[in-house]
Amino acid sequence: MNNNKLLAACVLTGALMTAPTAHAESYITGFSNKVSQGFANMAFGFIEIPKNIINVSNDHNIFVGMTWGLLRGAVHGVSRTVVGTAELITSPIPTNEFAAPAYIWDRFSEDSRYFGLHYPGYWTTYGPLDDGDDD
Repeated sequence: MNNNKLLAACVLTGALMTAPTAHAESYITGFSNKVSQGFANMAFGFIEIPKNIINVSNDHNIFVGMTWGLLRGAVHGVSRTVVGTAELITSPIPTNEFAAPAYIWDRFSEDSRYFGLHYPGYWTTYGPLDDGDDD
């Protein structure tokens, strides 16, 4: 009878120790992803300027790219830097992605979106992975 109690205690302890481990692992992975995205977006937000110049120039012409693309790139660069700061600050809290694509170098030919919202404007290109408009 004493062996049964010892066996039950071991089984219960083992079951309790394995359940939180799986949850903690996903939490730590999400935390590290948000930290790396926050640092990358803060450090490389300025790359939105050449990205938007290139994308608008490819869609229209170099004049539109150097004017509208430059302006839009500056706005996106500031936005991505601010979003990166917010991601870094809120990294302990599990939330949805703030920026899509998560890193500036992912899907370089697509326009950036923040908090799932589209920036208004005629010259925007969102890819199918972002659930954007396929214009």
